[in-house]
Amino acid sequence: MGDGPSTAGYNFSRWAEDWTKFRDPAKRTDWIDRLKYLPIAADGDVYLTLSGEARLRVNHTTNPDLRERRAQRQDIVRLVGGADLHLGEHVRVFGEVAHAGLGGVELGTPTTSLRNRLVVQQAFVDATTDIADVTVGARYGRQEFTDGANLLISSRDNNTIRFVLNGIRAWARGPRVRVDLFDFKFTALGYGGTRDDRVDDLNRFSGVTTGIVLPANLFGEGQLYVDPFVWRLRSLDQAWGGVTAREARNYYGVHVWGDAGRATIDWTVNRQGGDFNGRRISAWQVFLAQTFALSDAKGSPRVGVHADYASGGGAYGRGTLRNALAPFGNNIYYSYQLFATPTNLVAVAPNVQFTPLKGVRAIAEYQFAWRDTATDAVYRANGSPFAGTERVDGHKFGEMARLQLVWSITPRLAFTGRYEHLTAGPVLRRAGYTSSDFFAGWLSFRF
Repeated sequence: MGDGPSTAGYNFSRWAEDWTKFRDPAKRTDWIDRLKYLPIAADGDVYLTLSGEARLRVNHTTNPDLRERRAQRQDIVRLVGGADLHLGEHVRVFGEVAHAGLGGVELGTPTTSLRNRLVVQQAFVDATTDIADVTVGARYGRQEFTDGANLLISSRDNNTIRFVLNGIRAWARGPRVRVDLFDFKFTALGYGGTRDDRVDDLNRFSGVTTGIVLPANLFGEGQLYVDPFVWRLRSLDQAWGGVTAREARNYYGVHVWGDAGRATIDWTVNRQGGDFNGRRISAWQVFLAQTFALSDAKGSPRVGVHADYASGGGAYGRGTLRNALAPFGNNIYYSYQLFATPTNLVAVAPNVQFTPLKGVRAIAEYQFAWRDTATDAVYRANGSPFAGTERVDGHKFGEMARLQLVWSITPRLAFTGRYEHLTAGPVLRRAGYTSSDFFAGWLSFRF
């Protein structure tokens, strides 16, 4: 449905959760369960659901910015509180506020998603109804939007304040086919309270995403989905090669994902067109991720590989711009340290997923990374280039060894640990950059 999966009742976007089971007091196990369903009307159709999160995190990065200097330590606090008011069967209002605290050493100039006194993270109203077997609805306001492959669209949970948009989303959803339309502007955050946050009129994202449920067990036991999409991203302050100008970028693509027997796939292909500062855009992205369970047993180890291509070239010249761009994708997929992004990139990463202890999930990965075009730069997750890389020869810019452990202590409490070693390749070394290590750990409680 384009809202992400729910596990043990919890969803990445808290408004996608359904806690109506707690109408029955016998199903509540503690006082927190009571907060998930607070009836206001006598018949129970008007009710309030409260949600929250507290996350304590530490990041440690050696050679920040891949320069030989003192290590950076970030001490991070995230506090989030939300309220979901259901006004009967068809209308609801959702609000969420968040605080981002930051301390440590060698912090530089923190972004507003890392340090923020208070922000209205989400605030919207939506309405739904059923017409025959089709659910139609619309949502207006500030909201998370993750309807697409997460390498293209993500709320970026790695940030303390998540990436949210402002505008309208409408949908029609049947048993096997859906259509979602949207028109959003980005959000420009200040560092203070809620009054310095505003709608960012410089960046607008709109389009349509469809979803098709393929016949079950088409390629062995499992379920596959096909999501074609057409999007348009317009920016008045896009920067390429030191030039900041207007860009209108169109996306034509398809996302295929799901399970087929023991295999799990997540494949995306998209063609990008449009213009930047009067120059034609012609770019491609191909993301191919797949894993395979070694047995049919629950929790069986999985082996996999992801192979990714994002075209590059033209930022530092004239004529056609061939640098691909993700609208606002998962910014840690290629580097926990945010030192790579699907622009001018070729990456291959074998990986293994396993359960070393009960309740603990682990994934280990080794990634090889090259740039597609040697006359263009290597780009960070925020879209900025590593200065000087466009002036050196070669394609290979790094290798990343990565490990993540997630310990689900309870359904509400979890610990996550991450490690990454980035070995600077010939391109980065020739431009004066070096290798780096990254450690992170955090404890997250949500209800």
